[in-house]
Amino acid sequence: MINYTLKCANDHRFDSWFQSAAAFDKLKAAGMVACAVCGDTNVEKAMMAPRVRPARSAAAKPQETTPAPTPEAASAPGPLSQPASPAEQALKELRDHVEANSDYVGKDFASEARAMHDGDAPERPIYGEAKVEEAKALIEDGVPVAPLPFNIGRKTN
Repeated sequence: MINYTLKCANDHRFDSWFQSAAAFDKLKAAGMVACAVCGDTNVEKAMMAPRVRPARSAAAKPQETTPAPTPEAASAPGPLSQPASPAEQALKELRDHVEANSDYVGKDFASEARAMHDGDAPERPIYGEAKVEEAKALIEDGVPVAPLPFNIGRKTN
């Protein structure tokens, strides 16, 4: 396992674990690595210091104290920085509202939306994932759906 500090195009920083460096590259290429704050998939590795475990002989010795952080380090964005602009704040509030007031149906979104539209399932607010072809078919059949402006579903980071 490898832990990367990542940064999105909106300068949000967050940490994420990956099975390997190759796994990170594969997930990033598939668009499955997204910012934990805004959902942006334009994510890059941020500058970070490696975390190296001391040798067993050194681990038995008393540890040195860590110096106090500098003022610059104290004001730097944390691992999950807060939204920086009113637009980001509004997007965060929308995401929170959708997640709090709707049922997540995952990859069953298309079939659940169609069942509600056809009267085969009780109507309720849902959100989930659909392939482009499934979403187009729903729209063509008059099922009211809309894309969300953020990533949803399974945790990608």
